[in-house]
Amino acid sequence: MHSLTIAWHMVRRTLGRKRGWIVYLLVPCVVVTLTVFLLGQTTAASILVSYVNEDEGPAGRYLMNELERSGQYVIKESGSENMLREDLVENKSTVGVYIPQGFSNGLIEGQRPAVKIYEISTSEASVMIRMTADSAVTRLSGTAALIRETSEPDADRMLALQEVLKQSALNRVDTEVTDLNLYAKPGLSNVTGFTLMFMMTLISSVVSMMIDDRRQRTLSRMYTAPVRAYQIALGNFLGSLVVGSLQVIIVLVLSRYVLRYDYGVPFVLHFLILMAFMLVSLGVASTVAGLIRNGQNAAMINSMIVTPTCMLGGCFWPLAIMPEFMQKIANFIPQKWAIEAVETAATGGTLSDIALPLAVLGLMAVILLAVGSAVLRPSESGVGHGA
Repeated sequence: MHSLTIAWHMVRRTLGRKRGWIVYLLVPCVVVTLTVFLLGQTTAASILVSYVNEDEGPAGRYLMNELERSGQYVIKESGSENMLREDLVENKSTVGVYIPQGFSNGLIEGQRPAVKIYEISTSEASVMIRMTADSAVTRLSGTAALIRETSEPDADRMLALQEVLKQSALNRVDTEVTDLNLYAKPGLSNVTGFTLMFMMTLISSVVSMMIDDRRQRTLSRMYTAPVRAYQIALGNFLGSLVVGSLQVIIVLVLSRYVLRYDYGVPFVLHFLILMAFMLVSLGVASTVAGLIRNGQNAAMINSMIVTPTCMLGGCFWPLAIMPEFMQKIANFIPQKWAIEAVETAATGGTLSDIALPLAVLGLMAVILLAVGSAVLRPSESGVGHGA
């Protein structure tokens, strides 16, 4: 009962004022919503490809039709090669394709003219476009070679190439892309990572509140009552858990039903994963609040705990690109296990498939809460002299 009383007062202190609603609920939800909007809505069809086709024959048109019929890119024609480069520099397009003059004639004559692919930085889209272009040029070269071998020397080989490409377009066998849920959708790890980062901002609020209680002797008065240390820690833990639950629910509702972002994860399972991470975050808050004796050090929490752990846990970039020793360190970071659980669930995983990440998060929460209740003390060195 003592813990529930402490929890209720913490909720009132946190959400009883307009500033509490803005700082602890509105701001994180707005930032996470913007993250979903900016990072989570990227699709293949939003990749803009600028092209310049200076070829007079049918091969250039065939090559661009190959890119356009895939339905994965937005194709836009540029006036010249220089304008194509400017569009890339000014971020008006993602990839540039330049088909040189005499492209079809070169194929007919047995050459292999190169198609230029322009890009500011290598990406999945640019690699796929380059592979599509190389594949099309290979097919065109084979077709041109066959025409040279079977046609008369004085025959119009360009017309024959045009007819072959026309017939291939009429009798083309199309494919249908089926999503088998083998991989999580692009951007999911970033959206989840930013969500976790702003969920951890509750650590700062809980730590600051506990330090204020210690500085104002509220914690000392609580210890004079028949209340144990673990009850005080548990009360602060439960109170913050209520605020965190509201934050998680609002974020999920906004991103799922307002922005229509498809996580690929059932709502209940997603909520369970985020709440498991919230438990760990609040365990960290209890431990840090017990260890910090100077209220001025509370402002250093974000730079010393939240940001480094988010970097090591894969919130900003994939863990695979980090050195091996940092990947091993990530096994002790809760963000890594939360992101792994979400991605596993997004690929069709069930509760049993994410049992290990949830178990690790639960164990971290229990250990940190136990440590927090052990180190939480009302005394603060130097406070009594200054009060």
